[in-house]
Amino acid sequence: MEGTRKRRRARVGLVLGGLVLVGTVGAGVVVASIALDGPVAAEGKARPETTASAGPAPRPSGTGPMTPGRARPLRLIPPTGQKNGASTGFPKGAMGALSAAVYRHEEYAWYDDVQARRQLDATTSRASLGWIDTEISRVRTLRSQAGLPPSGDAPAGLTVTTTVVAARGRSLVEDGSVVQIWLSYERHAVFADQGPDNEPLLDETEDVILVWEGGDWKRTTEERYTRLRTFPVAYAPDSPYAWADGWVQVVRVD
Repeated sequence: MEGTRKRRRARVGLVLGGLVLVGTVGAGVVVASIALDGPVAAEGKARPETTASAGPAPRPSGTGPMTPGRARPLRLIPPTGQKNGASTGFPKGAMGALSAAVYRHEEYAWYDDVQARRQLDATTSRASLGWIDTEISRVRTLRSQAGLPPSGDAPAGLTVTTTVVAARGRSLVEDGSVVQIWLSYERHAVFADQGPDNEPLLDETEDVILVWEGGDWKRTTEERYTRLRTFPVAYAPDSPYAWADGWVQVVRVD
């Protein structure tokens, strides 16, 4: 029995690695590229504002080029509600979109297909509801690969913690109603009868596209938007290139 549990945990660790890339593949020319509430240079590189309300402010001390690690983390906007286990009630604007992307990514039920569907039902745009079946099918396949029933709760005793450490946002349309958010995150999977995760997922990236719909930000996978996706430079806290490209560290205040 113990050997079976160990093998299952090993498979769970492998499957967690397979839950990284869930975005829709596509590429194209960006229609409008704006920084997170900040101006944009002619070449399309973000110039983050230096006020705490609009963007990350550079730290008052230190020399050398600016990097995400030298700037104060961007304070996310907390949600005003919850629906089906997903945060809701984020305001319109780039900061609202970024906050929605971070909160929902961190709270997503990665190993519970029933709960994941409920969350996606609450946070997916009307035009993209068909994508939910595709995403749930992927979760069920990964559950089976981990030696679990295709449908059901997360394995007993397993806690999966996802933490977004940095984000990069771009508007894909001129009025800012469709925003692409890239997330840099890490994920730890811990069983109750074990110590810290010895093989966490670190330095992972994923993007989501959100559309302003019905008074909140909803995930969209429509081709007219996914073809406008942009791709960032690699995130690193000490990289001036990451800073110039718009990567900012984020922090929740709740």
